[in-house]
Amino acid sequence: MGVGSAPPPRRSGQRPLLPRRLTAGGPGRDESGAWQERGSYDEARTRTRLFRKDAENMTTVGFIGSGSIGSTIARLAVEAGHQVVLSNSRGPRTLADTVARLGPGASAATSEEAAAAGDIVVVTVPVTAFPDLPAAPLVGKTVIDTCNYGPERDGHIPELDSGSLTSSELLLRYVPDAGLVKAFNTIYFKHLLSLARPAGAADRSYLPIAADSAPAKAAVTDFIDSIGYGVVDAGPLADSWRQATGTPVWGSPYGPYSNEKGRPAGDDVIRAALATATR
Repeated sequence: MGVGSAPPPRRSGQRPLLPRRLTAGGPGRDESGAWQERGSYDEARTRTRLFRKDAENMTTVGFIGSGSIGSTIARLAVEAGHQVVLSNSRGPRTLADTVARLGPGASAATSEEAAAAGDIVVVTVPVTAFPDLPAAPLVGKTVIDTCNYGPERDGHIPELDSGSLTSSELLLRYVPDAGLVKAFNTIYFKHLLSLARPAGAADRSYLPIAADSAPAKAAVTDFIDSIGYGVVDAGPLADSWRQATGTPVWGSPYGPYSNEKGRPAGDDVIRAALATATR
């Protein structure tokens, strides 16, 4: 999960987008999947027209966890012409309203089914849910990790508390055959929706991503570009601590929570924030 569904306390020929197999992914604190209404229907249609012409590579995106950040990424993905398959811990029926609002590009399934269906799979769950992830259908998949570690919610995990391991490296232990990419964990879900811009826009915002797999990183870069954002390469998963909860790049570059529309953050802003992070 990412920055939060509410202001959280600091403590707390077309080529395919993704090969089916790789050799070697702002956000809510629950999996309710409740639709977060942002902007009018006309605004959504305008955004759809802007992004569809730029989204040359369409794919299916599976979601394990469909809270605020998951449903926001799903909304942007559908508007860009992608298909999405949502899931949560309570079953597909609880996502009926969200799917209805997203339209014919969306469906709901079990977590295993969403993982199997996705060319890219977004994992947006509490860190304590990592052991319950369906590892088998994620083999060879690009997996986006949006999750943030919060001891007040997850309990204390010594390796994360000591900094000997990042939360993404912990996740990789449970999905070792996936191409894991850390992304979307630094931006408030309302800002994520509001700040999306087509490629070439002067006020386009950027998101940091970290990964060990070059093909997975390239696939996620393409996907993020298609839904309205540029990417700053933050290095391998071992360096993803630079975008963890409370770091300079976490939330702040995109403006305060009180400003739901947020403020654009260019690549220079994101690079500077990553550079100033300390452990």
